[in-house]
Amino acid sequence: MHGTTRELVDRLAASHEGRLAGAALVGAFRRALVLVPLDGAAVWAADFGGVRWLYAFTGEDSMGRFLAARGSGPDTEVPYMKVYGSRLLGVAVPAAGVPAGIAVDVAGPWPGLLPPVAGVVPPVAAVAR
Repeated sequence: MHGTTRELVDRLAASHEGRLAGAALVGAFRRALVLVPLDGAAVWAADFGGVRWLYAFTGEDSMGRFLAARGSGPDTEVPYMKVYGSRLLGVAVPAAGVPAGIAVDVAGPWPGLLPPVAGVVPPVAAVAR
């Protein structure tokens, strides 16, 4: 696991232990190299609560748990790309054209959501609270 990705996993775990440091978590995500599953040229996403959540995973194991939770078998191959979190937040989120955030390791022991608010996404993509 890439060193900055380990930092992200540690920050996610700490947030579930009651030690949430929002700015540090966002910073760790920005520096982390994450896996993003693809459907053609598009990244996998789900719409919920008026937000499009783009999926990102800290490793193949966490992405595999997500696929298993969706009913995919262990031999299911899903194309993915490796990308820094900063690129997802700075490029993919604004390109979504709707309020969008990042869902990290959603089927893992320490999932996290990075919502489309100022300080997390670029101002052009942030929604008012």
